[in-house]
Amino acid sequence: MNQLLTYIFQDWEVNKQTSLKSRLVLSSFRASQLLSKLPYPFRLVTYLYQIFAEILFAIELPFDTKIGSNLQLQHGFSLVVNHATTIGSNCIIRHSTTIGNKILCDGSTSSSPVIGDNVEIGCNVVILGPIEIGNNAVIGAGAIVVSNVPEHAVVAGNPAKIIRLNSIHSDLSYVNR
Repeated sequence: MNQLLTYIFQDWEVNKQTSLKSRLVLSSFRASQLLSKLPYPFRLVTYLYQIFAEILFAIELPFDTKIGSNLQLQHGFSLVVNHATTIGSNCIIRHSTTIGNKILCDGSTSSSPVIGDNVEIGCNVVILGPIEIGNNAVIGAGAIVVSNVPEHAVVAGNPAKIIRLNSIHSDLSYVNR
């Protein structure tokens, strides 16, 4: 039972400075992940989470999204995350952010982004397509990210471009010229 509660409330402490809304949505998200593994009639409870998060708080964070521990939602309002997205541990996502797939030229849909650990995402950010955001990256407010972001990079703009690398160990071949 203790492990269950630890799993459900794993994001609680890192969100103590954000809002009660973030804490409630994330603990409900984690509980829904567990409930989705139950047999059919019981897993219907996951729909209550979706109604709760989407209608009351305008946060689309499907229960089957893969998210590491200690996710921080800063002002989580107007957040949209595709269910096929993967988000690492210790990430921060701010309000009005969209993370998902895109429609390709042939009409099919791409896969969704894979976001590394310790990534900080500013407000009004759009991250689309089959891309990877490296560990310790920072995505500036208002950025439109449609290509890979290396580890330790700070990106901003539309389309997002690297404006700085925060580590001398980063791959300098990514720097825009």
